Amino acid sequence: MKIDATPLEGVILLTPARFGDERGFFSESYSKRVLADHGITLDFVQDNHSLSARSGTIRGLHFQAPPSAQDKLVRCGRGSLFDVAVDIRKGSPTYGQWFGAELSFENGRQLLVPKGFLHGFLTREPDTEIIYKCTDFYDQQADGAVRWDSCGIDWGVEGTPLLSPKDEAAPALADFDSPFTYEG
Repeated sequence: MKIDATPLEGVILLTPARFGDERGFFSESYSKRVLADHGITLDFVQDNHSLSARSGTIRGLHFQAPPSAQDKLVRCGRGSLFDVAVDIRKGSPTYGQWFGAELSFENGRQLLVPKGFLHGFLTREPDTEIIYKCTDFYDQQADGAVRWDSCGIDWGVEGTPLLSPKDEAAPALADFDSPFTYEG
């Protein structure tokens, strides 16, 4: 597995190896041991799987507040998406900065989004599947969002994206009081 740091501390891009022949390929998409060998020790407790039927769908930017905050390991099971993490840790030298990466079935890449970061994505193809592991269970009381177009992200979206009512009503980053603090 190839593991690459990003400009945002803790946000990591992972590319599992694929071994293929005329039948297709095999890939170990997650290995607790491999991540631990790279100093990444997370205890995942829940897997989520979503389908976005339409290209141009934006989901996010989402987070869960402490004590139910989640680290997420995100991958694309079918199609392609632009996956984004935004630092919302008060006092962080990279507060409000974002990192995005293309995740697709074809490239097999994954993005590790730690606690203290917003997460969102834009689908690039119809019927795109998103699969992600979480380190805490879903907690409706801790669920939150920041408006997708308030962080300066270059989504590369054409036209008007498809949003949920929750995402349409989310506050802008400038009006958001983050529950996370940078631990340095």
